[in-house]
Amino acid sequence: MKLKKRILVVEDDAALAIALLDNLVSEGYDTKGVNDGGRALASAAAFKPDLIVLDLMLPGVSGFDLCRAFRGACETPILVLTARSQKADKIRCLDYGADDYLTKPFDLEELFARIRAILRRTRPSLETLTIGSITVDFRSRLAVRDDTDLRLTHKEFEILHYLAERQGHVVHRDELLKDLWGYAQAPFTRSVDTAMDRLRKKIESDAHHPRFIHTVHGDGYCLTPHGQTTV
Repeated sequence: MKLKKRILVVEDDAALAIALLDNLVSEGYDTKGVNDGGRALASAAAFKPDLIVLDLMLPGVSGFDLCRAFRGACETPILVLTARSQKADKIRCLDYGADDYLTKPFDLEELFARIRAILRRTRPSLETLTIGSITVDFRSRLAVRDDTDLRLTHKEFEILHYLAERQGHVVHRDELLKDLWGYAQAPFTRSVDTAMDRLRKKIESDAHHPRFIHTVHGDGYCLTPHGQTTV
């Protein structure tokens, strides 16, 4: 099963909140919405989101106060989404601990791109990986088996690092196309499959019967560094 990132949307505009939540679910996120600033802290504590999308003009407790309270209670990144476009408001939010600031009206694809960027920045960085007898050092871009350099390409290191950070979970083609190839919407292309085939030939002893990089349900891949044969 694909590991989903959790996003808490704190927004009192009901129509906008529904649209945001629906679109985030379509993008593969696990979501929760709250429309009252007074309940936002308790919702965050229970839901444990990976990202908070926060409006500033809220009933109960203002978004400014929430931003400061969230930052005092946790390290969860905050994306402020508001109609307030004054420079002073933006500086205030960033000083209170917000990670990004986007004004309404906004482009949905830009919002998704900013969310992906924040989640990439806040993801713990994996520096080394062991796959069977292969040792991978992502810092030096070196992958060796029995002292032999496997000569992975830049893209192959990117793919392997992406899978390694999600090892044991399914990573779908569309996700790879968006995050590694940079497509806003996944086109019909064999780029991922072709790159994965090349990577398998270097990693697997038998690329047709892989132990480490598995195809799952025909639309995704899963890395099992310890050689699990089924996922």
